[in-house]
Amino acid sequence: MVFKIIFLIVFFAIMIGIGVVTRKKANSVDGFVLGGRNAGPWLTAFGYGTSYFSAVVFIGYAGQFGWKYGVASTWIGIGNAVIGSLLAWLVLGRRTRVMTKHLNSKTMPDFFGKRYDSKALCITAALISFIFLIPYTSSVYNGLSRLFNMAFNIDYKVCIIVMAALTCVYVILGGYMATVVNDLVQGIIMLFGIVAIIVCVLNNNGGFMQSLITLSSTPSDLPVSQGMQGAFTSFFGPDPLNLLGVIVLTSLGTWGLPQMVGKFYAIKDEKSVKAGTIISTFFAFIVAGGCYFLGGFARLYDSPAIYKEDGSVLYDSIIPEMLKGLPDILMGVVIVLVLSASMSTLSSLVLTSSSTVTLDLVEQIKPKANEDKKKKEKTQLITMRLFLIFFIVVSVLLSLNPPAFIAQLMGYSWGALAGSFLAPFLWGLYWKKTTKASVWVCFIFGVGFTVANIFLKFIASPINAGAVTMLAGLVIVPLVSLITPKLSKEKVDGIFTCYDETVTVEKRYSLPENATDEE
Repeated sequence: MVFKIIFLIVFFAIMIGIGVVTRKKANSVDGFVLGGRNAGPWLTAFGYGTSYFSAVVFIGYAGQFGWKYGVASTWIGIGNAVIGSLLAWLVLGRRTRVMTKHLNSKTMPDFFGKRYDSKALCITAALISFIFLIPYTSSVYNGLSRLFNMAFNIDYKVCIIVMAALTCVYVILGGYMATVVNDLVQGIIMLFGIVAIIVCVLNNNGGFMQSLITLSSTPSDLPVSQGMQGAFTSFFGPDPLNLLGVIVLTSLGTWGLPQMVGKFYAIKDEKSVKAGTIISTFFAFIVAGGCYFLGGFARLYDSPAIYKEDGSVLYDSIIPEMLKGLPDILMGVVIVLVLSASMSTLSSLVLTSSSTVTLDLVEQIKPKANEDKKKKEKTQLITMRLFLIFFIVVSVLLSLNPPAFIAQLMGYSWGALAGSFLAPFLWGLYWKKTTKASVWVCFIFGVGFTVANIFLKFIASPINAGAVTMLAGLVIVPLVSLITPKLSKEKVDGIFTCYDETVTVEKRYSLPENATDEE
């Protein structure tokens, strides 16, 4: 208990200290929201990675998908690293930074408004973000309950309130820079923590090969196994199709999430994009790959403790059950790891939510054109901080007493956000002929399909529903763009000139153009 408490005190002290140190960076709107677009590769890469992987992944998804697919769930982590990190940085990183800087866009809704010359699109995108980021934010607390009860025997509500309050303090103090600097610290903890946990859990089961042998002999007469022998140690697991749906949603989905794409807005320069790509991909391989690999051994911990009264599996209890036999020092690391994963994602979400509502809803609906610039910026900063508190409070209340509808909506929020935003954002960065109408159709389809599926359940799995929504959007936008009125060619060409800027490079060594062999 002493080790656990010491770890927590040191961890919280560092978080608040970083908020105090970075507070001078948050004296302007651009500084508070984007850190002055001056974040280096390590800060941006770790900010991206820690926002990506919350306690939902470590406690919830790792246990759930590990139980369903066995060690094949590791493919989810590999997909997250390759598609969700490497390709996301290669495809979106540089272009997002260049175009958003050119448009002076600070948020994703702001991008839609300026790229497609539509104030209504900006407001609609802000409303979609506002509605679906709240349940997503509240889901971040999932997984903390059983872990903290096991480690400290204290009420889950206390854990949520303390974590939310501390996150709120350092984000209000330092804004974006406090968030990404803390993300760097939290990310390092996550890297070392997940490796140590995997080694310890496998050793407790006789090592890697013995763990696989034991897992291969696990009875596989369950429906998910489809009668396969040793299904949970097979290459693609017992249910490859649904596994593919999970990979698509959890990997491609990051391309359309405001809090993820927003990290590219703030990166410092070209060199930082290249370095950040490598760092972010490495981080995802270790953290996501490690989490799902660990979860793949879930069935070794099949015990009455992981079942509900009706006999169904309580997935959130699987990973805590795995961790019961860890040494006290390592258990302290686990607690800090889960807190790191939760607080990093929470800080990114509430910062994105508060800036979106302030800049894209309040300012768009009630603009004050004649207001003094300094006074206006001060008002915006105060408003963002107030909305930040509001989002934290709402997420806490939902987590403490989740109504059935909101609890159901949590599983769909990622699909709705990415289904609405991914295609218009991606096509908008690359294709001049993307039309305003195609964005409207994608917004309507993304939200409409998601909400309809909540009630009608024509696709049973929220994961598969989200994957279908995103992939459909990538087809809808170009098809609708081909048959709807185009934006002004002059305006679009003006936007895309940002990619045509000439870069002068100093040549350190050169030869004359007409040099001969003798020379």
